[in-house]
Amino acid sequence: MTDSTDRIRMLNDNLRRDLTKGTAVMTAGVAALGPQFVERIVRAVATFDDFYTANDPHSEHDFGVFDVDGHRLIFKVDYYDLKLERHSPDPADPTVTERVITLMLADEY
Repeated sequence: MTDSTDRIRMLNDNLRRDLTKGTAVMTAGVAALGPQFVERIVRAVATFDDFYTANDPHSEHDFGVFDVDGHRLIFKVDYYDLKLERHSPDPADPTVTERVITLMLADEY
């Protein structure tokens, strides 16, 4: 691993634990399950730690699949420039990157 990968992983973990560290969005399917369900999802994402080579090949902690109340869910972190127009030029640099975490039902992926 590189210093860049370590920094990306740390920034992604920070976002998962505190969604105010970037932009968080959810799909219509997640929103339709109601605010209490969304709260449980947010808690599950914050504590998610099931990263291993097969589901995290780049060691960035940018993707996860988990279950809450019988629903299969996914979170995905993407890296954009600060205007949210293009990919970030350097995902390890928070001064040029806006992290966006998307919460979705697995069947919406």
